[in-house]
Parts: sequence; structure tokens; C-alpha cells
Amino acid sequence: MFFGNFFGPKVRYFAAGQKQLFQHLKTCLQTDNKTIWFHVSSLGEYEQALPLIEKIKSKYTDYQIVLTFFSASGYEVKKDNSPADCVSYLPIDTRQNVKKFLDLVQPNLVFFVKYDLWPNFLYELKKRQIKTYLISGVFTKNHPFFKAYSSWLKASLKAFNRFFVQDKNSKKVLQQQGFQNVTTTGDTRFDRVYQIAQTAPAYDFVKNFKQDKILLIAGSTWPKDEELLTRYINENTENYKTIIAPHEIDDKHIAEIEKKLKVSSIRYSDINPDTKLSDFKVLILNTIGLLNKIYADANIVYVGNGFGKSIHNIQEPAVFGVPIITGPHIEKFKEAVDLKILGGLVSIQNYSELQNILHNLIQNADLRSQKALITKEYALKNVGATGKIMKYLSL
Repeated sequence: MFFGNFFGPKVRYFAAGQKQLFQHLKTCLQTDNKTIWFHVSSLGEYEQALPLIEKIKSKYTDYQIVLTFFSASGYEVKKDNSPADCVSYLPIDTRQNVKKFLDLVQPNLVFFVKYDLWPNFLYELKKRQIKTYLISGVFTKNHPFFKAYSSWLKASLKAFNRFFVQDKNSKKVLQQQGFQNVTTTGDTRFDRVYQIAQTAPAYDFVKNFKQDKILLIAGSTWPKDEELLTRYINENTENYKTIIAPHEIDDKHIAEIEKKLKVSSIRYSDINPDTKLSDFKVLILNTIGLLNKIYADANIVYVGNGFGKSIHNIQEPAVFGVPIITGPHIEKFKEAVDLKILGGLVSIQNYSELQNILHNLIQNADLRSQKALITKEYALKNVGATGKIMKYLSL
């Protein structure tokens, strides 16, 4: 439950979506079908839900799938592009909205994903005795629902028939709070990235750019990441090439990256049949939808926003078996902490540390292979959460 989502560049879409959502639901719901409702916050949680949505849709063909998003960024991307039968915004969590939504959707089964938990919805689901589950849940002793002043939030969690959580610590925290209906299944996101890895195509533009060089892919980078990376690229002319996939891909931001670079670079959007990609040192991926697939060609991956509030997805490169570098703020992400302890991930604090680890990885093939094996084994070990959850479901 994050109210900060109300404030941002997508607020216009969000406001319009809220205004139209009940009429939209009336047009897309199939009133004769039984319903399974999935709620996700945004795209990251959608990716966690997707393996389970696909399994349920194939097994329970007489049910329609309703998928709701809280964020505009998630809804706008997936409103016409998901296996769900009806995609909608989630209405604001007021008692009136909750009753109106549930009266309209009439779900037989409900799934919330990870952390986007809304107390009025949960209270009403409990009141109506609708089976409700949490998947890929993460709980710590400092969870906002467990504060001394938030007993009413904690009480709303009684709506869940079962918590499917990512790790043993989450299970322990819930049990200490009096919830015994907890199963440790892991993170369904690993199932999703594994699916992607099995079907990732080979892209000629990556092959033509990389040639026989070491390839560093910097994914979902933010300005602090780009400041350090461009400095390294400018100062170190070793036998490697770099693909930078910024989090923001507007022209202004891409131009800022280009301005920092003192080596030859090209935007993905500027590639044409006559482009000799081997001539360029840096390729800027100013498009969406390719990053999680081209990790297959990486020798080293830098995952962005580790200097911000939260790093981006490290499961995506891990499943391909590649050493991972990121910034210092990884404590909220179990997979990052685990991989750091195991040695597959390096968390840097400053430019000197980035320079040291990149130089070592570029120069030492054995070190790259060692760390790549760790990330690959860890990712494969964590695949299978969807199957564990399916064993508990009975419709």
C-alpha cells in the first residue's frame, strides 16, 4: 500500500482511469462466468503474477481472469496485452468503492501480489468469505501493518486464507504476529524470468555490435549509475563493449548520456541496414522490451538504481548465468543479498570499487565464469514457486 504512487507523471492517466473504471468493468466482464481476480501494483508485480495467471487460465478454463493495476504505468502497458480476460485499474480503497467493485466483479478467488495490500478490500473479502491468497509476499518486523499504531491494518490480514511468501524470514515474522497459515514457496518472478530465458531469441544487432569482445550490459540505469559507468568507459579502453539501457529513454536523457561519453556511441533507434555496429564502443538501448532478452549475450551485467531507493530486477540477468554488479542499496531484496553472500553479485559504494571489479571481470575469464555459475545455480534453485502454489488451490 503505497500512497506515493498518486504523485507522478502518470497522474492524468490514473485520474482518467479511476473515473472510467466501473463503466469499463461492465463492458469487459463476462457475467455468466465464474471469476478469479488478480491484483498487482505495477509491471514488476504483474511479472510475478503472470506464471500463475497462465497456469490457472490453462487449468480452469471455465473461469474468467480479472486483472487490476494500481499504477498507471502498469495498466497502460498491459491493458491490451495480457492473458487476462478483463484488465482494469483498482478503485481507490474506500468502503463504497470496495462494495461496488466486489458486487460487480463477484470474484470466487482472489490473489494479491507481494505488497500492494488494501485494508478495506481485505476486510470486505473476509466478510464475504471469498478465498484470498497472497503470493510472493515479503514481510519484515518493520512492516507498516505491524506497527504499534496499526492494529487495524494487521487485522485486515486475517482475510488471507494462506500467505505464500518468498523466504523463511517472512514466514517467521508472520508467525510471530500470530499468522500460522504461511507457506514458503519462493518468488514466482524466477519462474517468469526462466520462461523468458528459454525462449529468448538471438538478436543480430547485439551480435554485430559485440563481435568478439566482452559485453557489459548496464540495465535500467539512473543518472548516478550513468555518471560512474560513463567515467569508466571514457577512462578504460580495454577489450570490451557496453550496452546502456537507461530507465528513462526520452531524448533529453539519452542526449545527456551521449554528452558524457567521449567514445563512439549509437542509439538503438538510429540503427539501419547500412550501420556498421562494430565501429561503435557504446550502444544506447532507447527502447523497451528487449533488455531482459539480450542479457543472454552479456558477459557482465550492471543493474541500475542501487544508489537509489531500490535496485531493478536482478533475476533477469541471473537466470542467464552472468556476474552482476549493482549499487549499495540492496538490503530490501533477498535475491541480491543472497547473491552477494554467495559471491555472484558485487555491490559497489563508489567509482573506485566499480573500476576495480570491472577491470578484474574484464581481464579474468575464470572469475567471470565462477561468478556466472553462482548466479545461474541460484536462479535455477529458486524456480518452481508457481507449481508449489498450484498444489494448494482447489476450485
